[in-house]
Amino acid sequence: MGVMKTNLHPQWYPDAKVVCACGNTFTTGSTKPQIHVEICSKCHPFYTGEQRFVDVQGRVEKFQAAQKAAAKTPYVAKRLKKQLADKAEEAAEAKRPKSLKEMLQSAK
Repeated sequence: MGVMKTNLHPQWYPDAKVVCACGNTFTTGSTKPQIHVEICSKCHPFYTGEQRFVDVQGRVEKFQAAQKAAAKTPYVAKRLKKQLADKAEEAAEAKRPKSLKEMLQSAK
């Protein structure tokens, strides 16, 4: 049989202190003696019922920057160009005088 490894598991702290950015603290079991979190059940909008926007580490700005960068890609520019061409074609079609057949069909 194989030899079991010693000291395989990390140190376990049954009374690890969790500190939230809002000031709330509580204890839990962890492999770290102290944990710092940015949001907890005391300040999370889902639990508090408040309608507040939670932005962790500028994720919204990062997403908006990615959206701007994506809009500049050739594929998006090509798609937008086609959409504009389609709208211009529809506008030209609307300005065109109707034929006798089209006038009779719309009268029904």
